[in-house]
Amino acid sequence: MSIMRTGQKWHRMGTRAGGIWYITSTGVYLALYTISLGPASRRKSLAAAASIVFTAATLLLAAYALSVLALTILYLWHRSKACERAELTCYPRITVQLPIYNEVMVVERLIHAITHLDWPREQLEIQVLDDSTDNTTLILQGWVEYYRAKGFNIQLLRREERDGFKAGALQMGLQRATGELIAIFDADFVPGRDWLQKTVPYFLSCPQLGMLQTRWSHLNREYSLLTRAQAIALDGHFVVEQTARQRSGLLFSFNGTAGIWRRECIEQSGGWQSDTLCEDMDLSFRAQLAGWKCLYLPDVTTPSEIPPQLAALKRQQFRWAKGTIQCLLKLGRRVATCSKPWYVRAMALIHLSAYSVHPLLLLSLLATLPMLLSPPPLSVSPGIVGMFTTSPLLMYAVGQIALHGRHWLRHYASLPLLVLLGIGIALNNTRGVLEALFGTNNVFLRTPKFGLEGDKGKWQNNPYVLEVDTVTLGELALALYALASVIVAWHNSYVHIIPSLLLYAAGFAYVGGMGIWEASLKPRRRAQSQVNVLPVQRLVSAAPSEFPSSYPIASASEYSQSVSQVAQVEHNL
Repeated sequence: MSIMRTGQKWHRMGTRAGGIWYITSTGVYLALYTISLGPASRRKSLAAAASIVFTAATLLLAAYALSVLALTILYLWHRSKACERAELTCYPRITVQLPIYNEVMVVERLIHAITHLDWPREQLEIQVLDDSTDNTTLILQGWVEYYRAKGFNIQLLRREERDGFKAGALQMGLQRATGELIAIFDADFVPGRDWLQKTVPYFLSCPQLGMLQTRWSHLNREYSLLTRAQAIALDGHFVVEQTARQRSGLLFSFNGTAGIWRRECIEQSGGWQSDTLCEDMDLSFRAQLAGWKCLYLPDVTTPSEIPPQLAALKRQQFRWAKGTIQCLLKLGRRVATCSKPWYVRAMALIHLSAYSVHPLLLLSLLATLPMLLSPPPLSVSPGIVGMFTTSPLLMYAVGQIALHGRHWLRHYASLPLLVLLGIGIALNNTRGVLEALFGTNNVFLRTPKFGLEGDKGKWQNNPYVLEVDTVTLGELALALYALASVIVAWHNSYVHIIPSLLLYAAGFAYVGGMGIWEASLKPRRRAQSQVNVLPVQRLVSAAPSEFPSSYPIASASEYSQSVSQVAQVEHNL
């Protein structure tokens, strides 16, 4: 009775808490029941349960693969359905927001790009939303004062506390903004001079347009095999998925940067909210559910930096996995019950639950060994497994063909590493999904940028290089688990399942092994960090009364030196 009362109490706390309670209690019951059985019956029951888990996970993965195939077909059907170029008939007031947190390596490049946008200065407001705790603030002070002296309306806005992380900074800036359109760029993005000329006209010709997203391109695609593999995945998303969703009338997401919002749309949709780590997806779905139109322009590109360090990629993926599932929990019911057609709602829910693929991959691996230990295991149609494998590969190929034409195979050659990454990162992303499901407090961990372009530059000794995480040990353990499953499968003559198990082993071994290798850079990294980055608290003193008080000002000698360095860099540019 006490268990039932506890379950009812959790159920009253909400659907998520109730669901977690029932799943947990059912699992405990099954575990106790299994322990009460004899060894042979216990092994047989465990194998049967594992078979059910494996089959369910595989079928759900196949359903996701079917949605990827559908998006690929929709892209091919609508790829020539481009929006007509709108004419620029006037120059509305634009506010450009630059959310920044500890970006020493890239802020100069960013500020230079934004101040060279082709737009009347009297109609352009630049907000540098700086939450930094290192030398970034000092660098920004010099640049802001330099460009302000040249006639730009540019402000450096800082907060006492980093409440709400990026969403909090954007909302604070919005309250002070004077523009009717709000453009947003992360620190590693470099928009071209004509970026506003290419995007703003669509807002003039369509009053219902609330958001416009451009395609990410890559500053450092050719830097390494890792960046080339990531570029394939990003191109698949931005060339195929986003285009297919928008041109087919499906809901799609703002990607957090390289886009423009109509201020009225943000305010009417509830503003920037920090209860998820994907504030971009959250706001864009709320806007579309409120009736606003959103537009995606695959032909307008905004170059950005791909994470060259695997630990940085894992951090980025963790944040996206947790934030996306948080959006599913927050908006799923609204999406499912809205007035849009059933297929729009279905594809939107699949979009919001996309990162559930990773726990499903993990479950299918973990269930394999118990199945094999008590043969014969429940078989799954090879066609289902094949569909899950080939659908994403087809989408990535279509994306590369669209971008590179006859030379697509050269760019597609990094696909094997992408496959290993997609598998090996499953534990990392499963952790993000579980934190979302269990309501773990949000901490927005930034993805470090290193200012890389092309195949030039070094990141290994950079002070922003991340430490190895505890998930790495779990990844290596899963690689060993997969190898043990290979041995058992070979011993029991289940050869057909060995290739997929070897992929699991290779994927987790690669991701875990790379984590160990990156950790070996730690001694050099620590010495370098003492030279390159000083805490901003040591550089900042009380602001003189003649300077603006909206941000801290360095001491007079430091400020003078910073401005002179900025002027010299600008002269060289």
